[in-house]
Amino acid sequence: MAGGEQHVSIWSIPERQGRGPRPAFSRAQITEAAIRIADAEGLEAASMRRIAADLGTGAMSLYRYVPSRDDLVDLMADHVLLEMGIPERPSGDWRADLTLVAENTRAVWLRHTWLAGLRRPRATLGPNRLRLVEFAFGALDVGVPIDDMLTLLEILNGYVEYAVRGEIEWVREMRQSGMTPERWMTRSAPYVRELLDSGRYPMFERVVRDARMPHMSGEEQFRCGLGRVLDCIAGALPDPS
Repeated sequence: MAGGEQHVSIWSIPERQGRGPRPAFSRAQITEAAIRIADAEGLEAASMRRIAADLGTGAMSLYRYVPSRDDLVDLMADHVLLEMGIPERPSGDWRADLTLVAENTRAVWLRHTWLAGLRRPRATLGPNRLRLVEFAFGALDVGVPIDDMLTLLEILNGYVEYAVRGEIEWVREMRQSGMTPERWMTRSAPYVRELLDSGRYPMFERVVRDARMPHMSGEEQFRCGLGRVLDCIAGALPDPS
């Protein structure tokens, strides 16, 4: 870090410091208010001033509970992971467990689409993130080195985040432009026909004529791709026999 400054995680700072009057709010209340606003209007709308108005207090008073905007976003991103319903421990079926992680991650992102805008790495490890990490790594603890587990889970997470970001962006585009998939295909048909007639793009022609995925729902596409990712992970695991 620049200047040797050490980052202090929000979870390392006690919610109530020292003696004094009982806090009027909890971090959970502030975080939940921020999530409600972000869900309805986007992450940028969830300012300290707006959250304070929602709670009926002054903006500066919230900094006693949450020192910075980045801390608030960290709290929000961790808090929504509660909705994933991750079990206390893996079931022993790694494929079922990682499917649960992937599908529940997608569901949380689709409910809280502002998560797709968190482009910078969020390495802060809150309690719900740590529980998810323990569960996912525990599911893959089947005799592979820890570095391989890291790589395999990054492959899974990369697929999930890429797929869901694309799904969210497509929904946003449809809302803004009114362009449904059917209208987009109709509008693109003349140009696609031109490309096919040129004979210069045989692989693209196969996609147009034979691919089923472009005609699937977002959920069907996600599950189809997820199955292939899990097949790849299976190939890197030791033979259980």
